[in-house]
Amino acid sequence: MPGHEAPKTTCFQPLRWLISSDSMTRLIPKKPRAALGATATDTTMCHPPFRASALMLACLCGASAALAQADLSDVDKLAPMSLAELMNIPVVTASRQLESRDQSPAHILVFTREQIRERRYRNLADLLEDLPGVDFMRGTKSSAYNNFTFQGFSGPNKLLVLMDGIRVGNPAGGNFPIAENFALYAAKQVEVLFGPAAALYGADAVAGVVNIVTDHADAGQMGWVSAGAGPFGTREGSFMASMKGENGFSLTAGGHSQRSDRAPLNQYYPNDFPAKNATTLGGAVVVPAANRESYTGGISSQSFFARLDTGKDWVFGAYRNVFRSLTSTGDKPETALYLDNAPWLTQTDTVYAKYRFNLNSDLSGELVADYSLQTVDPTSKYVNIYTNFANGFEYTRSERLSVEQNLNWRLDNRHRVQAGVGVQKFKAIEAHTLPSPYDASKSPGGQGMVYGNTSLPLNIYDAAYHNLSGYAQVQSDWSEAWSTTAGLRLDRHSAYGSSANPRMGVVWRAHPDHLLKASYAAAFRAPSPDESLSSFGSFDGSKTASGLYRGTGFRVPNFDLAPEKSKTISATWDWRLSRDANVQAHAYHSRIRNLIVTLPSTDVNAIPGALLISPESKGNAGEQRQTGLDVMGRYQFRVNRAWSGDLWASGSWINGRLNEGDGINWDLPFVAQQQYKLGATLRYLDAVSITPQLLWVGDTTNGRKKDRNAPPDRLVTPGYTVANLHIGWHKLVDGRGTVWLDVYNLFDRRYYAAHGAGSRTFFNMPQQPRSWLLSFEYRF
Repeated sequence: MPGHEAPKTTCFQPLRWLISSDSMTRLIPKKPRAALGATATDTTMCHPPFRASALMLACLCGASAALAQADLSDVDKLAPMSLAELMNIPVVTASRQLESRDQSPAHILVFTREQIRERRYRNLADLLEDLPGVDFMRGTKSSAYNNFTFQGFSGPNKLLVLMDGIRVGNPAGGNFPIAENFALYAAKQVEVLFGPAAALYGADAVAGVVNIVTDHADAGQMGWVSAGAGPFGTREGSFMASMKGENGFSLTAGGHSQRSDRAPLNQYYPNDFPAKNATTLGGAVVVPAANRESYTGGISSQSFFARLDTGKDWVFGAYRNVFRSLTSTGDKPETALYLDNAPWLTQTDTVYAKYRFNLNSDLSGELVADYSLQTVDPTSKYVNIYTNFANGFEYTRSERLSVEQNLNWRLDNRHRVQAGVGVQKFKAIEAHTLPSPYDASKSPGGQGMVYGNTSLPLNIYDAAYHNLSGYAQVQSDWSEAWSTTAGLRLDRHSAYGSSANPRMGVVWRAHPDHLLKASYAAAFRAPSPDESLSSFGSFDGSKTASGLYRGTGFRVPNFDLAPEKSKTISATWDWRLSRDANVQAHAYHSRIRNLIVTLPSTDVNAIPGALLISPESKGNAGEQRQTGLDVMGRYQFRVNRAWSGDLWASGSWINGRLNEGDGINWDLPFVAQQQYKLGATLRYLDAVSITPQLLWVGDTTNGRKKDRNAPPDRLVTPGYTVANLHIGWHKLVDGRGTVWLDVYNLFDRRYYAAHGAGSRTFFNMPQQPRSWLLSFEYRF
């Protein structure tokens, strides 16, 4: 880098640092005292247990030796910011205002645009999969597609996803797909806050918050386009463009489109996809084994983003997100037909406006209004054993309108107060297992449908409710070494009453090289419409002796669900070994009560004229506890003027128990008790970047209990090791082009993701074989 003398090191010094059990300080000189306000690095590195990964890096370094003697006159323009610069990147998610990460007691990681590009986080799913403490299971859910746990909390309904501080997930709470649809082309940086944040954001910020921070045009006109293709019918494209006018006016817009047929898994995992009869619950064969269709599992997604800044005061934004997958995802051959015309298609539209103002030099504010609508297309349908292999159409609609006024008051140089009030209005419709597509032009009560194989009117439930909120937070810098945060949010919900959620934390700068944080926070997750309103099941046309239709596989609504409530205590140690190395350890203990679980229901006459056989319903009967530790590290190095590198790694350990109302403490589902993640980026001047990644995931519990009479064990999905490789050739076509080669599952491993809650879904879901994407990016 200009003005910076390259350290005298060799290619293998960083590798010795990786595989040695000695302290890293033996290889890295002591750094000077850090200034007050320097922040923790955004993503860090622990001492990895992977000798195999070290050998991979050694091979890459060895191969670079000949190239290292090439022309060194160019500047390494691919090199990212130094760790010192990364530590000083301001964040907004932790306190809803710009601050350094040292000022907040929250554990937060930040990924810059350069890191996202080099590490090839093409979408939010890629980024989450590489995070410490996250178990990511691809292609296992029929509606949300991917499933994941975030420090032991399962599913996206406990993780709040924002774009510029605006919710872009399910407007009324509940599950939503996090996959290729959340492409990161618009991201200036992505901030990931670990732990509860209900004191600031209200419902659903239980496990944490992910905030995709976008950028406005900073100078003139600029942009880029990208297009790529690969095997299994994979193709995708994206673009981003911005322009800046006078008086602070700027417009930024971008979008992406992607689709993939995915691999024919029956060819790669023949033992998992045998030809079997498609047989109804009553025993009737609908499709004999000899006539069964081949496996198919295609996906597609699109998104569009636009942001208009009209100076420093007004910001307007719009975001559309569409994802299509098949409703047979995760199902065994005997329980579903693999049909490309049986999709689950989700579309989410969000628009927002922000007005910023200053009342005086110490008091500022922001007025935020946003509207979000999510629908499942009426043509979405299931064709499986629960619909007797007939078409079972789906339709859901949820919308949210929110207005919030926030104020930021600086009392003096040491104390700041932030407060806000807001109102949110919600509407939701849940329509499941319909005999024909829902008519969106009519009300739920005007559909005129009957349950299949009966003459009974079909019930479609909807709801409307509102929430009033108010919060306040005080941040105090008592000295250069100590600062505290204390906050409280009150919510008054028209459906389930009041909720109070505190947040307290302390930061101790014990030493220029050591930063300690401790926090306590409470959060709640509002019952989603899917849990409280949805009703589904099937009839085969048979009747009881008294003339009632027999219904099987039914879930009935529960309109009296209460919020889940969680409490978390955590501690973070940030050790800044040198200007080039940083280690963080984050320990946490969480407890969640009123956990919403599936329970047997006694409401066998929930549908007039029918007798429901062993119906189920959602109820607040569960409790969950988990304790975990994440250790992260990052190390930057330079071999010579031509070659530099960036290494990052994490190790995660977790243990917990889940009581689902049966009085038994079961193992947590969908978690590996230990996992390790390692990555490296090697750069040759501004011409080439090489980024190998390695995921080692231990045995993972799935959703199926091994034996209800022998707790606490669940069935276990075998662990796996999978490697990815990303190579970029830069400065092509007049210096504006880049060719990327992304190889996934580099060594073509056959491995499985944890799945399964019932006997009719895969317990171990086969994963994709080796695939690749070759793309070209052009900047203008």
